[in-house]
Order: sequence, then structure tokens, then C-alpha cells
Amino acid sequence: MKFLVTGGSGFVGSHLTEKLLSLDHEVVVIDNVSTGSADNLAAVRKHPKLRFVIDSILNTKTLEKLIQECDFIYHLAAAVGVKLIVNDPVNTMQTNIRGTEIVLHFANKWQKPVLITSTSEVYGKNTNDTFSEDDDMVLGSTTQSRWSYACSKAIDEFLAISYHRKNKLPTIIVRMFNTVGPRQVDHYGMVLPTFVKQALDQRPITVYGTGQQTRTFTYIDDVVSALVALPNNEKSYGEVFNVGGNEEISMIDLAKLVKEKTASTSEIVIIPYDKAYEPGFEDMLKRVPNIGKISRLIGYRPSYQLSQIVDRVIDHFKS
Repeated sequence: MKFLVTGGSGFVGSHLTEKLLSLDHEVVVIDNVSTGSADNLAAVRKHPKLRFVIDSILNTKTLEKLIQECDFIYHLAAAVGVKLIVNDPVNTMQTNIRGTEIVLHFANKWQKPVLITSTSEVYGKNTNDTFSEDDDMVLGSTTQSRWSYACSKAIDEFLAISYHRKNKLPTIIVRMFNTVGPRQVDHYGMVLPTFVKQALDQRPITVYGTGQQTRTFTYIDDVVSALVALPNNEKSYGEVFNVGGNEEISMIDLAKLVKEKTASTSEIVIIPYDKAYEPGFEDMLKRVPNIGKISRLIGYRPSYQLSQIVDRVIDHFKS
């Protein structure tokens, strides 16, 4: 098959591209390399079945041609990272909403199936112990730019579901929960690579908020396996799936784990949200997925435990 991967030089996109090529598919990547990097595709850059187009998905002329020529679309291009979102909410919303709108428009015109990656952020301030795909969104005030990302991705989901229901366009939505692994950078507030880099550099490990907020982490290989498997099951179309880990940990305990595994002398420092981001910043207290739905459909199970994941991220930064 011939796959189009938007945002294919990003962290997740580059790993997905490599996997598709290893399965002998053709892959066309379109990316404006604003948050991704051409270096992420260095290992496959000269692969005969890869074409890399450096352009924006907002360039409709280029995008339509690429969609017309492909068999399936993985739409990963998006503004990512809490720091980037807080600092540039306008770009966040334009990239996420307008970009997805254009992708879906041309996918519908040429009847190409689409998998759209979304985020656990859409659950907002929901206080459930675990999040299921049909749970309510509980977003904060519009005066807090923090929630613009969650809202933009929720609109992406509404658009995809609407195209499926009205026009029968085959769409799949995947909500990812803290995916980590090689090539993920610490520039945009990604917590695990930030902790690891700080620990290895013997700098203070900065824990934002109270440190009691909890997360799960998913290794990139598990996420890519799910992204590749879902389109092969017809029952996945028109559906939303959580993809995440199953080991819940607080941010203060994650910092302690990283410090221990790196044998770092770094001090662990608590920084209030209003100093780390902006006054009034709000965060999700828990972000733990219920993965029963995707497990029942394709047998998804995280194959990497948290300790292994942290070890691999440490090894990556050391190398």
C-alpha cells in the first residue's frame, strides 16, 4: 500500500514511517519540520519507497495531490507540548483545527481512509480513576490557553466522526497517553525526557505543580504497533480508541525513579504551575486510560513496563 503520513518527521511519525517501510509499504511524508526534524528520518532517508515532502498541510494544492495518490492517511501533524501550546495558542488552534479540516475534506473528496491521532488531553479535568472513550470532557475556562489544545483536538474528533457518520468516510481516532521513546525531545515540556536530561546533566529535576498528579507512559513501539494494526480491522472505523500504558505513577515518584536509575546527584525541585507556565494554569490530576476497547478488538497490551521505558529513555539520551 501507499501511505501518507502527515507530521512524519516528528517523534511518533518518524517511528511509524520506519515501521511501514519495514513492512514493504510505500510512504510519503509531509512535514513542515516546525517541531519535527528531518534527522528523525535519517535511518530511512534514502529508502527507495520513501518520499519526503517538506511543506505545510495548509498548502491545499500539495496536500490534495498527495491524498489523491495514496491509499491511506495517517494524520499526525499537530502542535504538541504544553509549553508550545501556552506560548502560541493561535498557532496551536490553526494547525490542529484547520489542518485536520483540510485533510478530512480531501480525504472525503477522494474517499481515502484516515487515522487521526488525538490526545488524552480531551478528557480535561475529568476526575475518573481511568478514562474510557465515552467519558465526558471536562474542560477549563476559555480564558486559560492551557485548554486550547484539548479543545482543538476535540474539534478534530468531532469533524472526523461527522465525516464518518454523514459521508461514510472511514475514519479512526486514537487518543494517545504520554507516548515516550527515542527522538522525543525535552523542548516542549515533555516530562520524562525533561527529567532524564536534567538528571544526566546533574541539574535540578523540576517537578511542576504539586507533584502528586499521576500519569501512565507508553513506549513508542507499542503505540506504533497499535497504529499499524487498527486499520486492518474493519470494526475500527468510526471508532475512538485509547492507546496507553497501565502503570500509574505520580510525577514526584517519576522524578525519584529517574534520579535513582541515573545515579544522579540532582535535587528534585517543586515549581508551582504559575511560575512554570502562566498565572492560573490548570492541569489534569490523573491521566490513566481504560484500554479495554482496543484490547478486545486487536489484542493490544503494553509490552514495555515503566521501569523498562525509563531505562530506554535514559539509554537514548546517554547515546
